[in-house]
Amino acid sequence: MRLLLRSSRRHLLRHPWQMGLSALGVAMAVAVVVGIDLANASATKAFRLSVEGVAGRATHEVTAGPRGVDENLYFQLRQAGWRQAAPVVEGWVNTPELKRPLRLLGIDPFSEGEFRGFTRSLREREQSGELDRFLTARGTALLSEELAQELGLEVGDELEILASGRVERLSLIGLLTPDTELGRQTSRDFLVVDIAAAQEILDRLGRLSRIDLILPAEDVEKIQALLPDGTELAGKSARAGALDQMTRAFRLNLQALSLLALLVGMFLIYNTMTFSVVSRRPLIGTLRAMGVTRGEILRLILTEATWIALLGTAAGLLFGVALSRLLLQLVVQTINDLYFVLTVQGVGIPLMGCVKGLVLGLVGTLLAAFRPAREATEAPPRAVLLRSLVERQARRALPRLAIVGGFMIAGAAALLAIPSKDIFLSFAGLFLFVMGYACLVPGATFVAMRLLKGPTTKIFGILGTMASRGVAVTLSRTGVAMAALTIAVAMTVGVAIMVKSFRATLIDWLSVRLQADVFVAPVNLSQSGATIPADAVERIKNMPGVEHAMTSRHARVGSPFGEVRLQALELTQPAFDIFRFTTGDPDDHWRSFRQGAAMISEPFAFHHGLAPGDTLELLTDQGPQSFDVAGVFYDYSTDRGLIILDQEIYHRYWNDRGVTTMGIYAAPGIPPADLLTTAQDAAGNASERLRISANRDLREGAIEIFDRTFVITGVLRLLTIAVAFIGVLSALMALQLERARELGILRANGLTPSQVRGLVTTQTGLMGLVAGLLAAPLGVLLATLLIHVINKRSFGWTLFMDVSPGILLQAILLALAAALLAGLYPALKMSRSSPAWALREE
Repeated sequence: MRLLLRSSRRHLLRHPWQMGLSALGVAMAVAVVVGIDLANASATKAFRLSVEGVAGRATHEVTAGPRGVDENLYFQLRQAGWRQAAPVVEGWVNTPELKRPLRLLGIDPFSEGEFRGFTRSLREREQSGELDRFLTARGTALLSEELAQELGLEVGDELEILASGRVERLSLIGLLTPDTELGRQTSRDFLVVDIAAAQEILDRLGRLSRIDLILPAEDVEKIQALLPDGTELAGKSARAGALDQMTRAFRLNLQALSLLALLVGMFLIYNTMTFSVVSRRPLIGTLRAMGVTRGEILRLILTEATWIALLGTAAGLLFGVALSRLLLQLVVQTINDLYFVLTVQGVGIPLMGCVKGLVLGLVGTLLAAFRPAREATEAPPRAVLLRSLVERQARRALPRLAIVGGFMIAGAAALLAIPSKDIFLSFAGLFLFVMGYACLVPGATFVAMRLLKGPTTKIFGILGTMASRGVAVTLSRTGVAMAALTIAVAMTVGVAIMVKSFRATLIDWLSVRLQADVFVAPVNLSQSGATIPADAVERIKNMPGVEHAMTSRHARVGSPFGEVRLQALELTQPAFDIFRFTTGDPDDHWRSFRQGAAMISEPFAFHHGLAPGDTLELLTDQGPQSFDVAGVFYDYSTDRGLIILDQEIYHRYWNDRGVTTMGIYAAPGIPPADLLTTAQDAAGNASERLRISANRDLREGAIEIFDRTFVITGVLRLLTIAVAFIGVLSALMALQLERARELGILRANGLTPSQVRGLVTTQTGLMGLVAGLLAAPLGVLLATLLIHVINKRSFGWTLFMDVSPGILLQAILLALAAALLAGLYPALKMSRSSPAWALREE
């Protein structure tokens, strides 16, 4: 074995490109899967740190409706003997220096106690006078050391922030000094001020965002008995769980794409390891003829595979970590656009993601190398040198492979037909379906090449005949490459159709929902409790040129399902046409709505199992109230769902007269541009705190967010195509080695180098063409599963498929281009084969 290992090392060192291609194949497969996994894991960890950073050691929290908790309730709890309670005012502010928002946290240092580690040091600084300045001086704040360095601030400097549409200046009087690593990470983007200052900055005088509590389980009922109507006591774990559910569906969809990339990657690893073994076939045959045992050959090949796996996996992990940084920014941007602001600075690399990549690279490579290694060791020495035996075995296996593929597809159909919301069941069905289709690709390729033999002969003559037959008689090599390329291209087709369908559905929905000419909202619309000043609302409503105005209040209220989104709308019956319902008569829904029933979005109905006629319980300022469900409407603004109530009904049960947004309709003959200018003038001093824009701009902004959300799918599609490209290249390189003598003999019989290049190019073109033709229907089927199964079970909304012939044509051209590009180098190598060497070998 020592002599064999020395021979192996010398062979690998003398053929660095061969080893490099094999390692690159492993690295690409590992990097794509690890990159997605690390991006998801890092975003999840950042989310949990964000929740833990604010919650600290709190076990429960007291919350209320959109206006927050009355601060007097905190004093009542303290007087009743509950000392482990801390009031909190929380919101988001912006700074000119940073592109991301900062979390403003208003606290009472005397009640903080052990709630949040990074605020604990405030009480310790009482002797220095810093605590006095924090409590008494107006406009003072604390920042983390990392954030102060990023902003270029020192103690005593001023920080300018934008909050509630106003510019505020805060003086930095000290730095947060957390005593734990968790505290350091969670305080990274916090701006800590006194609670009274936070109420003033965020326009919440007399109100708290919540009251944090540390409660033993036996005291929960006692606290609940003290709470007035309209407030709720909830565990912190429940809040974190509800927020986690918001992003779970999005992250699971990325995992679906990761599974497809994993499948393509496994094909790639198999191809690269086959290439490594094939390149040694003559040497292996010679060694077997000289008496080297099968076990020694097997150990030699698996040892080589181990070294390639280690090298490729190490490179794949490094590339995967770098890739995860790019993907993480895309994931976080999507979460920020759709759900809530999330910061990921300082989040480390999850260990399990790297372990997963390590297992995939090492175990996957060894498993992929085992079959070609066994193929090279089990046959007699003479048979090892004969490709015809291997190809006959491959062709005999085609019917069995097709039967296995058929059973897999049938099993996938059975799994996907189960009426379940379990997304993992859907993933299993999707993965099984793609695997089954991949099993059909080699047989379909064999049939396609037989059908293409006549046309290629007419077009290219004898070279066309040789090209089509060459693919058909080398399926042991080309079959796996064709399957990988087909799946990769099909994935791009499926995702492209899904994104295009979603985009078309969204544009159609926006054109119906955004019918008002002018839209008015606070600049801090994403912040909880943001409102338009009441005097500005009246001035805009009564300005000339307005036919009517529709006002809306956005709120988050309690329910048995956790915190839910609610909109209270001031609607006229003509404006009610902005809703499209899944079932029922809109006139009936309008009458029920005006009588106090709620309308719910399709995702809300799907996730909570509700339908028209059911009842929905909400926590109001008057206590729990039940509302009938009038109808279910199509909505794509949030995958967690939305509840719509008439504004009069909302005012009846909630002590909240705030207005979050306004839609202004121009009177006949009034140009929308003139109405926009009039609205800006009517807003007066409040205009700096408002975003007054044409609904056209709002639609464009929504489409921009959508496009930004799906940028990550485009990145993954490119990576998967790159993986498939390397797979085709390695298969063609293996063929080049195996057919070297054949092509050398053809050269000796008069075939010119240009004809050899033409033969190989035609062969790779046929492979790309057939892969594209097979990928097109698979892509449509994948899109159907993604839209009607995966997205439905993940997000709960109905999309309308938009299959464009252009996407299918692009898929065929993409497969053709990938195959032709992959064949350039092998064609050049084959055209330079030596006739003398081929004749000498024969």
